Parts: sequence; C-alpha cells; structure tokens
Amino acid sequence: MRLSCCLNTKPDAKLIRLGRIYKYGLSGVRAGMPRVYSRSRSNNMSAKNFTLQNPETGDKVELEARSGTVGPDVLDIRSIYGTTGTFTYDPGFAATASCESKITYIDGAQGLLMYRGYPVQQLAEKSSFIEVCYLLLHGELPSQEELVKFDQTVRTHTMLNETMLRLFNGFHHDAHPMAMVAGVVGSMSAFYHDTTDIHNPRHRDIFAHRILAKMPTIAAAAYKHTVGQPFAYPRNDLSYAANLLHMFFAVPTEDYEVDPVAAEAMDLLFILHADHEQNCSTSTVRMAGSSGTNPYSAIAAGIAALWGPAHGGANEAVLNMLEQIGSVDKIDKFVAKAKDKDDPFRLMGFGHRVYKNHDPRATIIRGAYHKVMQKLGRQDSPLFELALKLEEYALKDEYFIEKKLYPNVDFYSGIIYRALGIPTSMFTVMFAIARTVGWVAHWREMIVDPDGRISRPRQLYLGPTERDYVAVDKR
Repeated sequence: MRLSCCLNTKPDAKLIRLGRIYKYGLSGVRAGMPRVYSRSRSNNMSAKNFTLQNPETGDKVELEARSGTVGPDVLDIRSIYGTTGTFTYDPGFAATASCESKITYIDGAQGLLMYRGYPVQQLAEKSSFIEVCYLLLHGELPSQEELVKFDQTVRTHTMLNETMLRLFNGFHHDAHPMAMVAGVVGSMSAFYHDTTDIHNPRHRDIFAHRILAKMPTIAAAAYKHTVGQPFAYPRNDLSYAANLLHMFFAVPTEDYEVDPVAAEAMDLLFILHADHEQNCSTSTVRMAGSSGTNPYSAIAAGIAALWGPAHGGANEAVLNMLEQIGSVDKIDKFVAKAKDKDDPFRLMGFGHRVYKNHDPRATIIRGAYHKVMQKLGRQDSPLFELALKLEEYALKDEYFIEKKLYPNVDFYSGIIYRALGIPTSMFTVMFAIARTVGWVAHWREMIVDPDGRISRPRQLYLGPTERDYVAVDKR
C-alpha cells in the first residue's frame, strides 16, 4: 500500500540547511500535518510508504512506514534531511520512535501494559518480581531450574564492597537519598572496571546480575545513613522484597521479622514499576549508553532522570498533596481548586499522560492497597482516611469520570510505602530499585542493536544569524 501525502508548512517557512536559508512557499491547513491524497497498492503487501511532496517545486521524498507486531506504524524519516535539507520537529519526542524494542508495549487507549507480550495483570497475579526480572532480561519466562539459578545468583551478590559502603559517610546526613544512590551507583564502575566491556556478553550478564542484586543494598544503606543507624547487611535466605525490608528496618539490638503482607505488597509494587517502555529515565539510559560509556554510568544517569518530580517523584507529590489538603472536610474545597484552570493547585495521582483510560497498574495495586491498610492497622490514620475519601470522590465525580482522571499507580504506591514505614524521601529510590531491571534490559537491547548509533537529537535554531565580534569599548 502506498500513501501519497503533502508536507504542509506555514507559507514562506524558513528551513535552515548548512548555514544557508531556503524559502519554501508550501500550502497547508495546519503546520506539520501531512494531507493524504491517494492510496495505491504496492507490489510488496507488507510495506507501506508515504510520499511527502513540496507543492511549490514538486520535489518528493518517499518514506517507508514500518510496522511492529502491535501498535501504530512508524515513518522511517532518516532520509528526509539528506533529500530535503529539513529536520523533523517534535518537542519531547512525543511522536517519535527512537528505537526498535521487544521489551514492553503500552496501549494507552486500551489501558494495556505488557512485558514481553505478557499482560502485567497476569504477571502481578501469578509471578514474582525475580521471575519478571528474568523475563525482561531474557525475553522468555524461565524454567524452574533457570528461575532457581537466577534467584540464587541475585541472592548471593547483594553485599557491597566495604569501601563502597564507606562512601556513604561522605554524604551529609540530610542529603537526599537519590543523590546518594546516583553517586554510589556511578562509583561502581571504579570497583568493577574489569567487567565493564560492553561488547562482551559475559560482562553484560555479570553487570545485569550485579546491579540488580546490589540496588536494594545501596538503597537501604542510603536510608540508614539518613536516620543515623548502622548499616544492616543483606540476608541470602530472604526473598528480594523481604531482604530489602530487613535491611531497612532491622537493628542490631533486637530481632526483626519481615511481615509477609508487607513483602508481598513490595514485590507487587516492584513488578508494576519494572518497566514502562521509552519513558524519560529509560530513554536517558539508552542515550547515555549509546556513547559507549560504562553501564553503571548509564544507570546513574537514569537514576538522575527518575529523580525529577514529573517522573519518579509523582508518588511523593501525592503524599505532599494529601498533607496540603489536610482533612476530609476540605476535599470539596481542593477539588474545586483543581477544577479551576486559573488555580495552580493540581490533584496529584490522577490520570496519566500515557493511559487515556484506567491505569492497569492502579487497578491491580488497589487491592493490595486495601489489604495492607487492613493488615497493618492503618485505616484509622487521618492521612489514609483522607486518601480513601479522595479516591471515593474521584471515582464518583462527573468531572473526573468525563476526563478519565482515575487514580493512577502513583496515588496508591505512595500511600502503601507510607503504610510500610518508608519515608517520603525514599519513595523515588524504591521506584529506582524496581525500574533498574527495565533500564538494564533496554541497555542490553541497545548495545546489540545493529542499527544503534550515538544519540544526537537535532534542533530548530531561533538564535541570531552570523555576526561579527565587536570590541568591548565599542559596544
């Protein structure tokens, strides 16, 4: 199938190429929107091509439309600059596919999230985080033998080099935990430099197992440093989530037993946050990794990107919002403020940029949310009572229903973390632990991609044209 379309820009649009300016008098009803004129069947039934035409000159460029297994086709625009001297313009890369990937697929309209083809609902119900890690890294669910071996490998590599552990003493006691985690992860290349050959498959496996195993230990050490407690060493007899809780809350002076409900909720949260396609932090890991840097630096870059409040800090923002609202009797007032476009207040944890319907992760986690509240006896807490009432309000209010502003995964995850005793400053760190396996899976995929090249986005330059330097006394 062949689609013929016209590339529309504003009249007399200026296109800059190699320092020279060309004027294109192109017609069109809306800038940047191709108009489809005709369709014709191609000899190759699997290929679809778009033809972009400059109506002033008649110049044409044919672009291949590539199809994935599911989801929208993508236009291969790599030839545009060479044939037309123009770049494409897409702020935030909202309509640009930057890579091929076989890891995660999201259909925001249908509320679908799949890891390697498996709906996240099935994995959350039937799997464990360690099994999901294997799936994301290797593409298939493990056999019983493979799962046992993988789990054992992760369990036995959780300890940190003692010198690395002492790095935490160089941070001020009130440093943000994400700053500590990013710094220590970045330092790992100095400890394990002998196994950072990114072109060595064995080194890539060692890195994947090592970073996955040590992230909970690094996170727990950051927490212990902030509260002034001695570091708790990992225990190889505990599951991934249970071990994390042990390292967070165990102290030398008394025994600590991990609540199985808490460990189950933590494991579920990790599954739901393991990967989310080409999001900001994952794209950052890919971009940093494309330069050939060591993998620990690429992951540290992802951690830094995740730290942003528009990304990994969203569940922290939910708690801050609840504290700002304060009490149940103020919900009406703050909901009215949220509906007012001129009011800066926004309800955090509702709706999602990707999901235009229910966030599938929120539907899953809601059950765990209520289970944790009941088991840990937190339902009488004013904060949790407020959260329940706000959730109830949003699910019934016509404004929220019409705009599909349903509670998302961040709304519930932050409250669960608070119920488990995780301080707000550690929320994004918990997210980073879960997302590490997704980052590693994408990094590994990027490294072996035959079409891979260093990331180098272009720009629409709006600064001054070439001008001569003027001496300071003549300005």
